[in-house]
Amino acid sequence: MEEDQKNPILKEGFLVKRGHVVHNWKARWFVLYPDQLLYYKYDGGKRDSCQRGRIMLTGCKISCPYLEYDNRPLVFKLQTKSSAEYFLEACSREERDQWAADIGAAVEKLRPADSPTPSQSKTTGYLSLQLHSFSLNQVVDSMYDVHSGIKLTSHNEQGSSYSNCFSGSAVVDWLVFNQLALTRVEAVTLSSAVLEEGYLRPVGLRSVEAQRSHGLSEQFLDDSTALYSFSENFKKRGSVKAETSLSAMELSGKVLKRGYLLKQVRKTLPISPNYLLKQPKLSGYLHYYDPSKDDISPVGGFSLRGCLVSALDDNGVPSGVKGKVQGNLLKIITQFDTHYYIQAPSRQERMDWIEAIRGQS
Repeated sequence: MEEDQKNPILKEGFLVKRGHVVHNWKARWFVLYPDQLLYYKYDGGKRDSCQRGRIMLTGCKISCPYLEYDNRPLVFKLQTKSSAEYFLEACSREERDQWAADIGAAVEKLRPADSPTPSQSKTTGYLSLQLHSFSLNQVVDSMYDVHSGIKLTSHNEQGSSYSNCFSGSAVVDWLVFNQLALTRVEAVTLSSAVLEEGYLRPVGLRSVEAQRSHGLSEQFLDDSTALYSFSENFKKRGSVKAETSLSAMELSGKVLKRGYLLKQVRKTLPISPNYLLKQPKLSGYLHYYDPSKDDISPVGGFSLRGCLVSALDDNGVPSGVKGKVQGNLLKIITQFDTHYYIQAPSRQERMDWIEAIRGQS
């Protein structure tokens, strides 16, 4: 379906979708229209001309965040008027929330003027929640619950490794998902109160500095790089620490850019990976992830130190590229002379990636 004035494209891009029959996860290209969300297979550098599925938005309900999947904190759920459920995963919390907000806005415009607004939908603010009254002790007990509470993981920030902790955005996600807060703003206020009472403690430079220098309402950060843990008097049992085979230095640092790209190295072409560009203290790395699995353990990566990156000609298939992959391609040559051919979803994204990579090489 092509874009026209009556049915313009509102948003498009990669999301990872869970299969209906076989519950595997595959990257698909999604296109949002005012009344429907279409998705396509993206292969050989091109979107399929025939759509793989259609989600009608009239009467659709959105759950964002949706935290039922361990190791997949970036999922949101769509439930159609006919009760069909779709589970979609973005590459970042910002992307997830933006997709949910844009879809939610489209759903609201389709709602009849005299139709009541749902009061039980779990969303991030564009649909209403029924807010319940909980004491702070109840909130903390729920957060601390071994089975349904906040999951403890390991994090690497600015060259240091921290275990048995969680990010500020993970806390906010959890509070909204469990309907302990109506919006992310309310969740931050509630988290700040929990922090102020000493149930949580900041971990790492970002969260420690925020507690030291900000006012009460701004001490807790809704940020994936601001880390927290339960106070020492809490001994949460049954938690599984996140493990990785990569060094703490390699995985540490601020994430500078992330998104979906297609990678071809030498003569192999894996499925569409999720790339992360990170900046440790000494050098940069580009890590990539299998979208059919979790986004915690990368399946590969390489150092950007001393690499060369350039855009490839969009006319035809460039030399060195296998198959008919063409358009929006960039090439990275590492200091060990490994050649990576990478395809971005748009020309602008290609230039953004090239600029980010050159800044680390």
